[in-house]
Amino acid sequence: MPAATAARLGYRVAAARAAAGLTRREVHEASGVSVSMIRQVEGGTRAPSDAVLDALARALRTTPERLTDGPGPTDSRVHRAIPALQAAIASYDLPEDGPVRPLHELAVAVEEMTEARVNSRYSRLAEAVAPLLEELFRAVDRSSGSERHRAARLLASAVRSADAAAYKYGYRDLSARLVELMRWAAALAEDPALTATAAYVRTETCFATGRLGAGLRALQQAADRMPPPTTVPLAAAAAALHMRAAVVAGRAVDADSARLHLAEAERLVRGVPERLYDGTAVGPASVRIHRLAVAAELGDPAGLGRAVAEAGLWAPPRDLPAERRSHYYIDLGRAQTALGRPRQARDSLLLARRIAPQHVREHRQVRTELATLVRLTRGRDEELLSMARWAKAV
Repeated sequence: MPAATAARLGYRVAAARAAAGLTRREVHEASGVSVSMIRQVEGGTRAPSDAVLDALARALRTTPERLTDGPGPTDSRVHRAIPALQAAIASYDLPEDGPVRPLHELAVAVEEMTEARVNSRYSRLAEAVAPLLEELFRAVDRSSGSERHRAARLLASAVRSADAAAYKYGYRDLSARLVELMRWAAALAEDPALTATAAYVRTETCFATGRLGAGLRALQQAADRMPPPTTVPLAAAAAALHMRAAVVAGRAVDADSARLHLAEAERLVRGVPERLYDGTAVGPASVRIHRLAVAAELGDPAGLGRAVAEAGLWAPPRDLPAERRSHYYIDLGRAQTALGRPRQARDSLLLARRIAPQHVREHRQVRTELATLVRLTRGRDEELLSMARWAKAV
């Protein structure tokens, strides 16, 4: 077993033991595995045999698969809606006959999907988006000229909403297909701001695969291809690329690039009112939220300390989308945990949950954070433990 895999397994064993409220001695008595072996497994310095893993899982009231692979998907209506979404996009360029509403009515339906996405109402979104996509495929196929540009723009936005559900719930292959479909629709719309948005969304694939260098290069190339930011939508699209690039650079622990991209985003949002632009929240508050995210990714204690101190003096405006506000408190919790403040981190994650529960429950970093906090508090914080079980973090 590779060292990194052994470390992850040990981390999950330690979190499961804390969640069960058991000491190593008690696990030994229930499993027959020596205390020394348990300590080595939890520390990631020794990989357990199948027999040892089975015994530990029984003692911890879980399964070997859960310890090895981590938490499975949460139960959700989203999973039941995925086959219809897969079927809807299978023949995107050869749509079947059917009704098509006027574009102004389709625009209202697409806006509803966008609102569901940015406010993390994924179940509602997943159940409604497949027939909307089929109708938009027909609209694009039957139109021409400026009407086709409009239909393609609506399609790109609807596909982005569908991708949010697919990506959040772990359907990585479907998400990659949807991202390519969004890029196709953006090209049909012939709008550079929308093309930049597609490049922004494409970075999800790089997050999922860990190819951060490729993601950063793609964002930089997209920013370089942007026309001068002579309008507010163009400035917002460019700023979004730099905000995302700053986070990617932060995750790659490239502090210089992260700060440069943040500075460029801050320059671009001067005079850009905070609101959604092609479905992305952009403005001064969003840049500030990304500054905290970058600090959490870099993990530098001095930077984390400054970010947490600033957070004590500021909160995201309530008119920001729920997902963006929730992200802020998730990153604040990560920073507080890194600084050794588990109680504050717990409170931040609970606040994030109140703002956008579906977003928090499906967020991989939240699960990792909750498991860490359960381990640090030895499973004694009932509210934290309840949230960790709700999110399937332990």
